Formats: sequence, structure tokens, C-alpha cells
Amino acid sequence: MNVRPLAIEGAYEVTPVVLRDARGLFLELYRHDRLAEAVGHPLRLAQANVSVSSRGVIRGMHFASVPPGQAKYVHCQRGAILDVVADVRVGSPTFGRWEAVRLDDVDRRALYVAEGLAHGICALTDEATLEYLCSATYVPAREHTVHPLDPELGIAWPEGEPLLSPRDAAAPTLAEARAAGLLPDHAACAAFYESMRGEA
Repeated sequence: MNVRPLAIEGAYEVTPVVLRDARGLFLELYRHDRLAEAVGHPLRLAQANVSVSSRGVIRGMHFASVPPGQAKYVHCQRGAILDVVADVRVGSPTFGRWEAVRLDDVDRRALYVAEGLAHGICALTDEATLEYLCSATYVPAREHTVHPLDPELGIAWPEGEPLLSPRDAAAPTLAEARAAGLLPDHAACAAFYESMRGEA
């Protein structure tokens, strides 16, 4: 498996080796050692989620307070999605920037999203099934969101009428979230990442 860093610190694209033959296929979806080598620390596995979305559904942009935050390892089991990560860490050199990676059931790539980064997806197929491995359990009081259609972020979502949850539709803009003190601090995130180095 190949783990490639994206331009946003803490975001990595994971490309597995897919072995295909007459029976079907086999791949290593997740390797803790390979990911830890690239990221600098292991992914603490605390919760696994599955979501199923219809075409045009946008989920995001979600992030959690750091510490402890919530790192995610995202894989598309069925269908295809546009997976988007945005840097909402105040003080980061790439603050306000975003990157997108297509995840699907053909190439079988995954995306690792570090604590403090905002994450969202758009379903590109009639039914897209995602699996999230998470470093921390869901705690509503620590969860936050930035509006996925915020013009300041300017995410290039696929054309069409997006379908948002009431929570995401009512989310603050990046500027509003910053003014309210909801965004993670880049230095605090960096210190948290460093604290995990050397873990088994």
C-alpha cells in the first residue's frame, strides 16, 4: 500500500495494491504499521462508522475539538464519493484551503484525516457506502461543523442541487466559526500530534 501526503498537513491518500483474479479481488484495506510510519504515530481505533448516501448528498464539513479531536480513516465500500478535507486550524499555513480525492469501489483508495481538519463527502453514485475508522468516540459537545457551501471555503462540489442535513444547512461559515472560537488551533493540534509519537 502507498501512503501519500496531500498538500494539507495531516491529510493522506492511501492507495492499496488490489489483487484481482477469476475469483474476485483481495486488498489490504488498512495497515497500522504503514500508516503510522507515514503519519508519525499510530491511529487509535475507538469507533467504526458506516454511512450510506444517495447521489448528491453532502455530509460535512465536520471536525471535533482538539484535544482529543477525531482522526478518520475513510474508505468507500460501494459506489463513489468526492472526499474533501479542509484546513480549519487557525494559524496553519494552509488555513482555509481544501483538497478533494475521489474514493470508489474500483481503485479502493482511502483517506486519512488528522485531528483538527474538517472533513466532508459528496455521493457521486446513486448509493455510496462509506466506512470510517475513528480515533475517538462521538461526543456531541465536542463536534462542530462549517457550512459546506461557504463561499470563503469555495469547495468545488459536483454540480446539481445538494442535499444537506438540517444541521449542516444551519452550520456557521468559516468566519463565523472562527469568531465564535470553535476552530482548532494549529499549534495545539501540532502539540497533540507530537504527544502521540512513540506510541506502540
